Amino acid sequence: MDELLRKIKNYLENLDNKKFIGNVFVVLVLSIVLLIILNSFTSTDKKDSPRVIKENPTEYNSLMKEEYEGYIEDKLASILSKLKGVGKVDVMVTLEDSSEKIPAFNVTTTREITNESDSQGGVREITREDETKQVVSSTDDITVLKEIKPNIKGVIVVAEGAEDGLVKETLYEAVKTVLGISGNKVQIFPSK
Repeated sequence: MDELLRKIKNYLENLDNKKFIGNVFVVLVLSIVLLIILNSFTSTDKKDSPRVIKENPTEYNSLMKEEYEGYIEDKLASILSKLKGVGKVDVMVTLEDSSEKIPAFNVTTTREITNESDSQGGVREITREDETKQVVSSTDDITVLKEIKPNIKGVIVVAEGAEDGLVKETLYEAVKTVLGISGNKVQIFPSK
């Protein structure tokens, strides 16, 4: 072993240091260039929007809540403006919370029953149950069994023609019926 180390040491001492350093520098530069080229071929386009949604789920839920509110407001304004005696309609809907998604689960239940008897004639039955729940998912998405839409907190309707009591009552009943909510959550106002 000592002889091998001595031979390596002698070889390195006999080398021309400037030539050796130059060769090492060239190999190092070529390696860096090769890594840069390989990296450009293997990099893939990454889409930011799905990653952002997964990193900040509250932002995603509030966006969905606002979109859902906007959808209800637009549909309601569209149908209410078609009622007799009603002109331009503006609707504002507020929701209590965001939608709730109920995921699918794989449930595994293990049941083990053990009967024991002692020397005095006593008998015991021991039952042991283990339940394991695992959310069903594909690559990055969770499988959703059901999505519960948020409850409506309140609705304000501002409409042309709501000065007339009959038109106001018609708007009031239409909103209650279409959204399936109680009357204390609905307010109808005439527009300017």
